[in-house]
Amino acid sequence: MNATVQSPQISAEDRLRADLYNYLGVMLARPADQMLLDQTAALSGDTSPLGEAINGLARVAKAMNPKKVKTEFNALFIGLGRGELLPYASYYLTGFLNEKPLAALRSDMSAQRISRAENVFEPEDNIASLMEMMGGMIVGRFGTPASDATQRVFFNKHIAPWAGHFYADLKSAQNSVFYAGVADVGGVFMDIEREAFRMTAG
Repeated sequence: MNATVQSPQISAEDRLRADLYNYLGVMLARPADQMLLDQTAALSGDTSPLGEAINGLARVAKAMNPKKVKTEFNALFIGLGRGELLPYASYYLTGFLNEKPLAALRSDMSAQRISRAENVFEPEDNIASLMEMMGGMIVGRFGTPASDATQRVFFNKHIAPWAGHFYADLKSAQNSVFYAGVADVGGVFMDIEREAFRMTAG
């Protein structure tokens, strides 16, 4: 994918939004290594719901190591045959993989000049990829930064209908310890984004 384009059009708030989307994307794409765990343990939030969720995740990260995280990740997302959760829009919205939500996403990805990385083989409507796409659209990784209206349409179409449910399931999953903290951050962030886009609509 293209390198991030540094643009004066992007506010500090939008950069922070993009950073959080990208962080969630990385966390949900593969098990965290020691460097990412150390970075997570060093995070510090304020007294807002998102800040408290970040503080909670930082506390959990301090007690984890890469082996524990990998075991948890595999139980949640891979398993024997399949993991505890199937983190795909098609599954959450239709009960099946590779359904209409994936086809609609691929069409919109093409319109935004977003292409799947060559070394990624799973369907594009997985939660990690969608978080990465939103982060990239905000800062212009795929061309020019997406307008607020374009971000809102993409979020409301591909993320809002199911991401909150996914993060709730991840938080309460039987095998979720470290990822319960990730889910808490993701769930609160989705609520913030949904409300912000609602307020700017019209």
